[in-house]
Amino acid sequence: MTTHGRSFEDYVTGRWAALFRTAHLLTGNPTAAEDLLQTTLLKVMARWEQVCRADSPDAYVRKMLLNELIGERRKSGRRRAKAHLVPVPGDAADPAGATADRLDLWRQVQALPPRQRAVLVLRYYEDLSEAQIAEALGISVGTVKSQASRALRALRSSSPSHTEEVS
Repeated sequence: MTTHGRSFEDYVTGRWAALFRTAHLLTGNPTAAEDLLQTTLLKVMARWEQVCRADSPDAYVRKMLLNELIGERRKSGRRRAKAHLVPVPGDAADPAGATADRLDLWRQVQALPPRQRAVLVLRYYEDLSEAQIAEALGISVGTVKSQASRALRALRSSSPSHTEEVS
């Protein structure tokens, strides 16, 4: 499948690591991330001509990834067991990965609703602007701002340092 000189295979080979990182941050689990990414890439392959003609194929694929995640959650309803929402242990080479604070924060991020978690991942891990996030999620900039505000408020209220200040 080649369109405009770039094949789907070349795209996946060149962008796999970045797409997997985003999926991993969204799901919190490498196995769930790989499943999410594989499912999304099957849809990307079916639409490759349309995707590679987009102004930003990465943004198009990222939106498909997010839609797949949110759609998957809607289909299954509110799951009581959230085994796929476990904290990702830090890399052994990363000295900060072993700290309790970092793992606590990661658990708190994983407990956020999918849209709030997506907004935080896109803003702070992918470094997208509010406008880019709005476009990726198909929502307004105002909704991005309110979702980010709610997510950050939830993280602050559940952080140990915030609880100590209040008591």
